[in-house]
Amino acid sequence: MISGSDGVPEDGDETAFTAEATTPILRDACHAAGLDPTGAELLRLGSNAVYRLSSDPIIVRIAQDRTALPEMERAVGVARWLEASDFPANRVPRDVTQPTTVRGRIVTFWESVQEQVEYATLGEVADLLRRLHWLEEPEHLGLPYFDPHAKLAASLTALDGIADRDREFLEERATEVGKAYDRLDFVLPFGLIHGDANIGNVLRHRDGHAVLIDLDGFALAPREWDLILTAMYYDRYGWHSQEEYRTFVHHYGFDLMNWPGYETLADFRELMMVAWVGHQAATSERFAAEFEKRMRSLRTGEGRDTWGAF
Repeated sequence: MISGSDGVPEDGDETAFTAEATTPILRDACHAAGLDPTGAELLRLGSNAVYRLSSDPIIVRIAQDRTALPEMERAVGVARWLEASDFPANRVPRDVTQPTTVRGRIVTFWESVQEQVEYATLGEVADLLRRLHWLEEPEHLGLPYFDPHAKLAASLTALDGIADRDREFLEERATEVGKAYDRLDFVLPFGLIHGDANIGNVLRHRDGHAVLIDLDGFALAPREWDLILTAMYYDRYGWHSQEEYRTFVHHYGFDLMNWPGYETLADFRELMMVAWVGHQAATSERFAAEFEKRMRSLRTGEGRDTWGAF
């Protein structure tokens, strides 16, 4: 918790991405936006430092990536477009100019969905994705074409603090899976995707309906990318039950696991997941142990049902 100006930690190392380093960024960003950071709660520290204000129903996100300004500009634009389209998604405050850059970090402000985190059902996730996939591309936003090769390569290039043998294995695995991916024959229409569609990004609004959050990955791509995580979470890791997955398939109207390219797409997405955990490995023993566990699974093909969910 942030207790106020007298209790704010010293600025410290501004190159670090820690609670101590992001606290003064939160303070300055809120003051510039006319908001009060007193009592703000740090909800999550990963790719973003996510704070909930106690003075207003506002979520503040501070991006770890210092080059994320175009991505965050697009996310804010997507939020406003979805609101104009009456699509149930996370909203941005209308009276706050954003995104903003504070101490070299990109900051955005979002309306709080509710005071406690409550996830939607997989049926609701599927309903939102089906509805999203029916929307026409908003040309004025200039959404990028999703390039999974470039995304994975950039993630692996920036992956520091892991053993050389792990890096070499991941790079070789990425080359192998990338070749198989290029031979895939996608069957769903190409178009608008969320980019990180899973139950963790669909929350229950305080008024009861489900809303889509984390809008910075919107892109143009085969729609299979928005279905792969739910299928993997059920099939590979056991994070969803069979009944939950059947409900998802029934509501969306397509079972990705019946598509011949499922395993290859799952392998590609799994590498992205492992690389993400690798980026966090130096931050805690929990992440370091999880990265080691996942690397062992990739090498042996076993133990995926013991992976932890983040």
